[in-house]
Amino acid sequence: MPTITFLPHPELCPDGVTIEADTGESVLDIALNHGVALEHACDKSCACTTCHIIIREGFDSLTPATEQEEDLLDKAWGLEAESRLGCQAKLADENLVVEIPKYTINYARENH
Repeated sequence: MPTITFLPHPELCPDGVTIEADTGESVLDIALNHGVALEHACDKSCACTTCHIIIREGFDSLTPATEQEEDLLDKAWGLEAESRLGCQAKLADENLVVEIPKYTINYARENH
């Protein structure tokens, strides 16, 4: 079973966390199901960039981003070559190391 390691984030997971998860699940769903309150203002519909994450290890194991995701990522704060939207990045059979950026484009936290 692959794992996702979320690197420390000052608000969402200060100590970082490693989670075992099933393949095919989105990084966002895995985070939410394990207490990592990753933003998702569009309710997982690939319509915003609040679930922007950076894949530090395992990026090539993910399915390629769609054109819609790529267009949205262009608006994300702190965009990098290994950026993805957590709602669209599905876990494959390889472990991931994920960084959650310090900021999103939201001015206020949604608190889902």
